[in-house]
Amino acid sequence: VKRSSIVLNVLLQCHKLKVKLEEIHREYQNLMTIRNRYFTLLKHIQVSKEVEVEKVGEEFVVKVSCNKGRDKLISILEAFEELGLNVVRARVNCSHFFTMEAIAVAQDQKTTDINDVTQAILMAIEKQGGEHIKDFRQ
Repeated sequence: VKRSSIVLNVLLQCHKLKVKLEEIHREYQNLMTIRNRYFTLLKHIQVSKEVEVEKVGEEFVVKVSCNKGRDKLISILEAFEELGLNVVRARVNCSHFFTMEAIAVAQDQKTTDINDVTQAILMAIEKQGGEHIKDFRQ
């Protein structure tokens, strides 16, 4: 009697574990479906190119947000270099979209216009690798 009771208890525990495992698997599948829908929605969201440039003292505070793409950061840094700006501090995020906040200072004391910086960055965003940035002060 004791052996059959032990065997029944083991079988019952195995069945409970199997049911619990199936429940966890269903919950996992539901979460994966939600995750996939979320990423599909993210792919369809179009972020407009947004560039904000503000001059605070001698520093330019630059905020950029746009869709992820090839060589965005490199193109923007090249634009800063062409304008004679040194990046003092920057924060970049490329997880779902490209966003950047940077503080840049002019290498020499010549006055660089906010519009020049904005146009240079907008052109850099649209640039597809390898092209050189034109002179924006013309």
